[in-house]
Amino acid sequence: MNGVTQDFIVIGAGIIGLAAAVRLLEEGATVTILERGKVGQESSWAGGGILSPLCPWDYSDAVTRLTDYSAAMFPAWVAELYALTGIDAQYEVSGMLVLPPYHAEAAQTWCIAHEVDVEQNVFTRFLPFSEQIDPLHFKVESLLFLPRIAQVRNPHLLCALHKQVLQLGGRIIEYCEVQEIITQNNRLHWLVTSCGKWCADRFVITAGAWSKQMLGKHALGLDIKPMRGQMLLYKFEEPPLGSIVLQGDLYLIPRRDGYLLIGSTVEDVGFNKQTTPAAREHLSERAQRLLPQLKAMPLINQWAGLRPGSPSNIPTIGRHPLLNNLFINSGHFRYGVTMSPGSTQILLNEIMGRSQPFDTSPYQKGWGVY
Repeated sequence: MNGVTQDFIVIGAGIIGLAAAVRLLEEGATVTILERGKVGQESSWAGGGILSPLCPWDYSDAVTRLTDYSAAMFPAWVAELYALTGIDAQYEVSGMLVLPPYHAEAAQTWCIAHEVDVEQNVFTRFLPFSEQIDPLHFKVESLLFLPRIAQVRNPHLLCALHKQVLQLGGRIIEYCEVQEIITQNNRLHWLVTSCGKWCADRFVITAGAWSKQMLGKHALGLDIKPMRGQMLLYKFEEPPLGSIVLQGDLYLIPRRDGYLLIGSTVEDVGFNKQTTPAAREHLSERAQRLLPQLKAMPLINQWAGLRPGSPSNIPTIGRHPLLNNLFINSGHFRYGVTMSPGSTQILLNEIMGRSQPFDTSPYQKGWGVY
């Protein structure tokens, strides 16, 4: 065995695993994170950092309840991280302009339910956008602005969480891949890994797209699989847009330093993280139709990440149905960053036997045994 048995082993050092480790360390637990690669370099790093479902009216209550709960935590969370680590995650309420086509009636119902003033969302209230987005394609009355949508810089947030884990005394073992789970008497006994055997009182699975594969037969009915998403990056001297812009599954995310992210594809290609010319052309052509000045801009970067795809974007959070010292927080699909503080709180409540903020039973159904 590797060293002294700790209270918790967290498997996976993306945003979900790092956030879980921080909260457990704050509770006074001893925590080791095992990461198959490098900290935060998979789906967490690759995403755009929009703190909302793309069109929230298209999702179930199980998704929007968690994203709303979690997004509300971000201002205090990133402020605390900045104070403790000196790393600014660049949380910013930039708003999101939604372009057609979208389900207008469902959008209006959602806006009313969430007290978003639909009457004030007309395009003419945001004249700077009319100079940036080609106005010939759209009627003014068909455009919707969601003013409360925020964003963060994923890599900055990951760096802050990584630093906080270390500040709190947590250990992170990189390039340590779980190869086998050894169980006995309805408990996970130890892990066989590429860097030896590891034992703990309790274990937390936050391995994203690799969660089902790693659990093997203990995954039961868990339906989590890799879904590739490709992104493009451009650089302007100043931000070319005043807000996030969304059209269908295409989004343009302006950063305060002039970078512009274009995303994203959703591809069921297994554990293949290769970028493709077809995705680059598809994303750039669609983005150029919205923002013609992109045609004269060089492409700075293209990358891909593997999201932990799950049915209806609903993550699985909580205790394993059969192994009473094993917990999971995985399967967030497109919204791992958005859901990270909220799903971590739900996980911590489950581990510590505390009351939940709302009915969390939908996040246990992923095991397929309820």
